[in-house]
Amino acid sequence: MRNEAVKLIFLGTPSFAVPSLERVADAGHNVIAVYTQPDRPKGRGHKDAMPPVKEAALRLGLPVRQPERIRRPEEVEALRSMAPEVMVVVGYGQIIPQSILDIPARGIINVHASLLPKYRGAAPIQWAIARGESHTGVTTMRINAGLDTGDMLLKWETGIGDEETAVELGERLAVAGAELLVRTLAELDRIRPEPQNDAEATLAPILKKEDGRIDWQLPSRDILNRVRGFVPWPGAYGFLRERRFHIWKAVNAGLSLPPGALRAEHRRLYAATGSGSIELLEVQLEGKNKMQASAFLNGFTLETNEVLQ
Repeated sequence: MRNEAVKLIFLGTPSFAVPSLERVADAGHNVIAVYTQPDRPKGRGHKDAMPPVKEAALRLGLPVRQPERIRRPEEVEALRSMAPEVMVVVGYGQIIPQSILDIPARGIINVHASLLPKYRGAAPIQWAIARGESHTGVTTMRINAGLDTGDMLLKWETGIGDEETAVELGERLAVAGAELLVRTLAELDRIRPEPQNDAEATLAPILKKEDGRIDWQLPSRDILNRVRGFVPWPGAYGFLRERRFHIWKAVNAGLSLPPGALRAEHRRLYAATGSGSIELLEVQLEGKNKMQASAFLNGFTLETNEVLQ
């Protein structure tokens, strides 16, 4: 038996938002429009590519709008004229102004990939792993004018695997978030919103390329967390002979060497850290393809006392 259908507008862009859109539609809600970012050039050919949410919406037969700026007066008026009961935002990628926050009679619901108030911001999955968290989750919340500061509705918690990457965790949280969203819509009138404690808040700012630069003085575990957390972008990297050297997969090792030292032993590749070393399993030298460390060593001869910067 399905719950009462809600008339809603869905705003989302990345693959993380696709399960939420699919589950909302599958639950029988009346999705009157899907808003997503404009098509953008992608890949070597720089051809325009549709956002994942647009692909999903077209497959589901839902109307799609892709304004450059949703805050423009004509877009605000279009939203107002559709008179949604609820708006749902999952990784849309644009700030929602107060003029839009005031439109839906039952508010705007956001699916956020952390246990708020921890990891407010654009990259909660990546930073949770990079900072060594053992648990995370998903929170549904009502959007207000702040950065992920609205009242919390429902939460779902999960452990983070010791070797789990941001991509793998993101896929799990996307599915869990979709289920939590459907439950939130079904129970919306019965949920008692919970204000966030700002004193407990942490931030997960949008990633920059320089965030991936490895400080080899850090302990091995901290570096391995960054390797797992910063995939697929910006990646964790150092510099080898002035060329960017990405480390895509690594494990803890036991060699004792000066931090940053790079060594090859028995066709295996090691980098020293501030507390031991890590074995590099999958690497990529600037200008080359990603490859196993053994394949890298087949075509690259390390010098004595080679150091990663």
